Amino acid sequence: MSAPLSPRVPVTVLTGFLGAGKTTLVRSLLERANGRRIAVIVNEFGDIGFDGSLIEDCAAGACRPGDIVELTNGCICCTVADDFIPTMDLLLGRDRPLDAIVIETSGLALPQPLLKAFDWPSVRTRATVDGVVTVVDATAFAEGRVALHTDEVPHDPARTHDDPVEEVFEDQLRCADLVVLSKADLVSPETLAAIEADLARDIRPGVRIVRSREADLSPSVLIGLAAAAEDDQGPRAGHHDAEEEHDHDDFDSFVLAPASAPDLEAVRRRVQAALEVPGVLRVKGYAAVDGKQAALAVQGVGQRVELAFARPGAVASRPALVVIGLKEMDRAAVEAALAG
Repeated sequence: MSAPLSPRVPVTVLTGFLGAGKTTLVRSLLERANGRRIAVIVNEFGDIGFDGSLIEDCAAGACRPGDIVELTNGCICCTVADDFIPTMDLLLGRDRPLDAIVIETSGLALPQPLLKAFDWPSVRTRATVDGVVTVVDATAFAEGRVALHTDEVPHDPARTHDDPVEEVFEDQLRCADLVVLSKADLVSPETLAAIEADLARDIRPGVRIVRSREADLSPSVLIGLAAAAEDDQGPRAGHHDAEEEHDHDDFDSFVLAPASAPDLEAVRRRVQAALEVPGVLRVKGYAAVDGKQAALAVQGVGQRVELAFARPGAVASRPALVVIGLKEMDRAAVEAALAG
């Protein structure tokens, strides 16, 4: 008599555009794990990792060494065979079974190709997509930095677009089993209601929208959706679904090693100036401040710049900032802005 099959590990795919608050949500999830062992795959569009170090600071209770894996070779949707499948094989082969896996995708990643990867024989028998959670930045939506074509027929992958930001955002929404409206405390109740009405017209029927302030959601909201999304791919089709490759030709990134700044406000001014360069979407990484041994963690998106000193010794490499934006952004202007 054959042994019973082990239950498949539930996997939460966390998607959402650049700066939506995915890493903050993962940190909160790990801090509230309550004894569950959760592995995390962090995907970065840039050439160096940043979000993984932010997650490791709060993962001690939920993760073991090697349970946090950072992939920095491009969007995970473009590197399924080379990066994602080997990483899943590694995590699913752990001696002690995992209670859950969370995949934090790059802000430019398309979730649809990732769902197809769960049909691979080595993954399908051992893991299932518990749910696709799409994080939407309420402030970005209110400011028009991410938007929907509400004047066109919804859910029509054949419609043409010329806005790559909009296309990625809409594909992320169409795949969602749950939408988390982050930074809900930073916009008015009336604006929130209007945003939810706009989103409801584009998401699939039955998908819930929940509001989040400072990533205050219980893990039970994010894990336990039981969507088995890999078996329900048809209704999730997006703009890029018919394409065999997803190379993100419209976007680019580069890494700069900024000179030390005299104080925090100088860093803030420099990052804000870089964000004002046309085509720049995101600036993040670590900067140095004169007289401070600890590196300064930098998160910049839209008009918001968040700064916080990292734990001493937490960042071994020299300060570096990742700049992500549209292909035509002016690198020389960004370098000049960050140089002060």
